[in-house]
Amino acid sequence: MDMEGLDPQKLIGCPPLMPWQKFAEWIGMADEPIVVRTWIDRGYLPSLKVGKRVMVNVALLTRQLMEQEWAL
Repeated sequence: MDMEGLDPQKLIGCPPLMPWQKFAEWIGMADEPIVVRTWIDRGYLPSLKVGKRVMVNVALLTRQLMEQEWAL
């Protein structure tokens, strides 16, 4: 999972599901929300469609990031 600009520390205290636009704001990508939508469309971010809304599954993303090894 390659998501440049995504800091896992910004996910702390986040709700389990979040509208993708709000998620873009939350992680500091409000100036480029289309990047976040592209990550969803390409399957880089776990998502769930609720009615007409596309939500980021923040709980699953957090788990995936915590299981991933980070090279410093």
